[in-house]
Amino acid sequence: MPRPILIIGAGIAGLWTALKLAPQPVILLTGAPLGKGAATGWAQGGVAVAAGPGDSADAHRQDTLAAGAGLTRPEAARALASGISGEIKALRALGVPFEEDADGQLAMGLEAAHSFPRIAHIKGDQAGALILETLIREVRAAPHITLREGWHATALLPATDGGCAGVVARTPAGDRQTITARQTVLATGGYGGLFADTTSPRGARGQAMAMVARLGGEIRNPEFVQFHPTAIRTGADPLPLATEALRGDGAVLVDQTGRSITAGQDLAARDIVARAVHRALQTGGGAYLDARRAVGERFPDAFPGVFAACMAAGIDPRRNPIPVAPAAHYTMGGIATDIDGRTTIGGLWAVGECACNGLHGANRLASNSLAEGLVFGHRAAKALRSATRPRFTPLPASEPPVLPRIALNGLRRAMSDLAGVTRSEAGLRDLISRIGRLQARYGDANEIRVAGMIAQAALARTESRGGHYREDWPQTAARAIDTRLNPVLEARLVAAE
Repeated sequence: MPRPILIIGAGIAGLWTALKLAPQPVILLTGAPLGKGAATGWAQGGVAVAAGPGDSADAHRQDTLAAGAGLTRPEAARALASGISGEIKALRALGVPFEEDADGQLAMGLEAAHSFPRIAHIKGDQAGALILETLIREVRAAPHITLREGWHATALLPATDGGCAGVVARTPAGDRQTITARQTVLATGGYGGLFADTTSPRGARGQAMAMVARLGGEIRNPEFVQFHPTAIRTGADPLPLATEALRGDGAVLVDQTGRSITAGQDLAARDIVARAVHRALQTGGGAYLDARRAVGERFPDAFPGVFAACMAAGIDPRRNPIPVAPAAHYTMGGIATDIDGRTTIGGLWAVGECACNGLHGANRLASNSLAEGLVFGHRAAKALRSATRPRFTPLPASEPPVLPRIALNGLRRAMSDLAGVTRSEAGLRDLISRIGRLQARYGDANEIRVAGMIAQAALARTESRGGHYREDWPQTAARAIDTRLNPVLEARLVAAE
């Protein structure tokens, strides 16, 4: 019997890839029970699709390119914009309740940097949660998928052909197991959890990036982190999110006196708005999202997730502005892949936020993330069907050390303070020194390796572009370049393809 395809991760990209591989046998490995720990379930905005009057896939492609600030690969933007309508049709056939207009067509909402209303919502801010619920139901019923819930992948298995042979994993009981596979797919999410101020799951700390780097794979553009401008300042970890759809509905960003902090540009690209909110907080004026007039009494029904988070923190958004702050939200860099998910290592693939296929460039266009998981998960499944490789034998692999919680918390705070919304050479060199001291004490833990890649790449990029803003290099270079890192954390800049 042939070895199965192994998928690690159970967010939208991993689940959709697994479903689209039917009837090929799949082992789906997830560190938490299905539905727990995946960022997909927290996605509030919706799915970007050109389905409204006057809109087109080409306009969606152009907006994606513009948001990416010169680093978005045209073929990736084209694949997403042209492919997402088919994926939404498939989701609707599974019963996902996208909002509709009076004619039964998808109802379109507006978000930042889109030239048309093109965000398909589900019960206000419940898109991620309800898509995830549907996919989990389908996966549990799929006979070709074997679930391994509570199994944590800790290292990739090298193979005699120079590629990947599967993973080392820890069972729910903590026992070490090796799982071999003819093809391995990483779908483990991003690395936003490496920052203290984040909307990402705390477990999203770039573990797959570290594993790929150890096996010799290429990491691309890890310095590009998108900071969402409207995380709700509750003191929670992670911070709850106030979806951008609120601003699409007319909510405004103001200081404590009620004056606009964005000069009225509340739907500018996220990096611009995030810096405006950051400046307002730094100068002591405060930053608030005022939805009283735009949403008001509709809040509980229109945005139930945001309303519940606010009320839990003692904030009634119908009566008071919501205190907000920028927080690490989405990571554009990651494991280098092509648009079908192939990495630079034979037999190893990556999809979703852990992958860097060139779609998001330097700054993700709002609501392209769920769309990415669907379109590129499907593309990867299609390519995996015909993927072949020579006979190989697994080789031994060692697991990395575990970073103690107190050290991890200190690293996360340093990442937010020194590699956050704004960066500088002095701050990044300080951060690299701190990371070096952690490495000398604790060894090559995943978080130390990933933080080092982010900091080295941010230091090497002497310009400001998209989500990467250098106070000492505020201008954008004339030539768009990619950062590519080798396994020893040496950043080198190369011409973007």
